[in-house]
Order: sequence, then C-alpha cells, then structure tokens
Amino acid sequence: MSIPQLLTEFVDYVDFNQRSFFISAAAIAFNPTFWNIVARKEYRDHFITRAFGSAQKGCYALAATIFSLGLVRDFLYERALRDQPSHPALEGENVTYAAYALLALGNILVISSTWQLGITGTFLGDYFGILMDKMVTGFPFNITSAPMYYGSTMSFLGSALLYGKPAGILLTLHVLIVYIIAIQFENPFTSGIYAKRERERAKAGGYEEKKEL
Repeated sequence: MSIPQLLTEFVDYVDFNQRSFFISAAAIAFNPTFWNIVARKEYRDHFITRAFGSAQKGCYALAATIFSLGLVRDFLYERALRDQPSHPALEGENVTYAAYALLALGNILVISSTWQLGITGTFLGDYFGILMDKMVTGFPFNITSAPMYYGSTMSFLGSALLYGKPAGILLTLHVLIVYIIAIQFENPFTSGIYAKRERERAKAGGYEEKKEL
C-alpha cells in the first residue's frame, strides 16, 4: 500500500462528526495563544505583577494557570480519543511498545526541562523581568532548543498510538504545527528581552568606567 493510500485509509478512521475532536483541537491551539498574549501584555505594562504585588508571585500565578489549562487540554484530548474509532493496524504489540517509549521520552524531555529552568524559567518568567543568569545548555537543551514543546508532542503521539486512534495522530500533527508557530513568536521575543539586558549591562559598565576615570 502506498503512503497516500495509507493516509487516506487512516483519515477514513477519523470521525469528524464528533464535537469532542474539534473541542480538543481548539484547546490545543488556545493554550499557547493565551500564554503568549498574556505574557507579552505583562512584559509591556506589568498588569499581573501589579495585581499580585510582585513579579515572583505574578509568575507563579501564571504558571498555575498554564498548568491548569494543560490539564484541561489533556482531559479534552483523552475524551476526544475515546470518541474516535480505532484502527486495526494500531492495535499491535509493537505499536504499544512504541507508544510507551514515546510517552516516556516525552515526559523525560518535559520534566528535565522544567528541572533545568525552574518554575519561573519554564513559565515565562523572562516576561516578568525574572531572567536567567546564563543560557542553559545542558540536557535536554543540548538536544533541542524547545524540549518542552517537542516532549509534549511526543506524549500526544504516544497517547494516540496507545489508544490506537488515527484521530489522535491527526491531532498530534495539529499540536506540532501549533507549537512550531509558537516557537516562531516566542524565540525572537525572548531573545530580544535578553539582548536588551545585555545592552543595559554594557551601558552601565561603560558609565562605571567613565566614573572611575
């Protein structure tokens, strides 16, 4: 069977009449859209910092919100999978092993990334002015610059295979596209935050040198 025929057969096993499929897709797209809009607004006018009295508390509040939204998204994804038909080709033992491997590797990437960055580093502390002292280059950042996103994508795919649902594979592709778009917005903006800090440090250093002279 050719790849186009295989893809067509898999799509035939996606029930587009299920509302849960589209609700899950909407939740997947909503989360990174939400935190990017909110974080950029925080960076510009510090509305969360003002509401909670400090950048640290504000960042933790946003972290709790993002984490909660992630739980809701995962619940909706699982519900969507349960409403979809399974494909016989995804019910074999090897597929199950692959599913567990993807889930394990995905969680390793996500957990190790959070361990390296800490809560504020993971949950957009940069936008609150809570900057890392230096770039993290150890595992998993020596493998990919976005381990949280790619680890999450692997977990979505692992769940889709574990349930044997072609709809889950399609939603995983949606996850990947959403995250790639998010990276295109986040990376330049975050780089700009750190570049601004370096310019301010250089300016301050030059001022101190003039004072000494």
